[in-house]
Amino acid sequence: MSAGALLVVGEVVTDVVALHEGPLVPDTDTAARIAVRPGGAGANVAAWAAAAGADARLLARAGADCAAWHRAALQAAGVRPYLVVDRAAPTAVVISLVDPAAERTLVTDGGAAVRLGPQDWDDALLDGVARLHLSGYHLFGEPGRRLAAAALAAARAAGVAASADPASAGFLARAGLGAVRGALADVGLLLPNRDEALLLTGATDPVAAAELLGERHGEAVVTLGAEGALVAVRGRPVVEVPGVPAAAVDSTGAGDAFAGGLLAARLSGADPVEAAAAGCRAGAAAVAVVGARPPGTAGPGFVPGGAGGDRSVPGGRSAVR
Repeated sequence: MSAGALLVVGEVVTDVVALHEGPLVPDTDTAARIAVRPGGAGANVAAWAAAAGADARLLARAGADCAAWHRAALQAAGVRPYLVVDRAAPTAVVISLVDPAAERTLVTDGGAAVRLGPQDWDDALLDGVARLHLSGYHLFGEPGRRLAAAALAAARAAGVAASADPASAGFLARAGLGAVRGALADVGLLLPNRDEALLLTGATDPVAAAELLGERHGEAVVTLGAEGALVAVRGRPVVEVPGVPAAAVDSTGAGDAFAGGLLAARLSGADPVEAAAAGCRAGAAAVAVVGARPPGTAGPGFVPGGAGGDRSVPGGRSAVR
């Protein structure tokens, strides 16, 4: 069990996962198996951390269209949800096109998720929390960066460790590296994948990128997919952690699973290399199932409509927007 809780500031997303049997062909049908699953990088991280034994909590925004479904799915995964119900925007949706090699292409509608901002933060969210983790998707817009600044300042004042996942190389390039680097400046543990690490540093080699990020933040873990991860701690040599073999079905959420497994391990006292190995085990488990959550934790089937009762965030403020 962990010594303190993990608070993830992130998103809930309705994932539409399409496993297609062959190449997508324009102007005609492509056979596929299609499933609707609860997702969202932040929610997935929290769910995998909870599966590993952490007291995991999530601050996110969901539209009134399916907030109740997402809340129930988070609770089924063992996550304490702080969901702000947005009456003006629908829940975010991602269409995940998964090819026969289990590689995915994502089409994203940010919906309510990208409206999470400083107005949704309350310092009381950190009560009992030992680590704050930021989903990087919120660093690509001004409201999300202001929320990150408020959360990181509160964490620093409370002595709470902070980590972040840069989230998307494509969005990183479009948002502007300077703005994102600035938003991440106070993060003590960074969890980028190979492409994100190369973008953030300008390096051409992932080991060099990991070393640079470790020096910049104190600690960085660069994920390499099936090859494992690189652990960089300031002042120490970069350590290669091997991947865990898996029969891959769907790679959606594998990076989120890695982060959840790693963060849960850190909270329970594991050192950086041990925690990265735990992350690799979680990532391997994730690619073996369809969807981005731990097996058996998806909760009830998808039923759109209705907020299903509003919740409050700590401090007594209404979670309805």
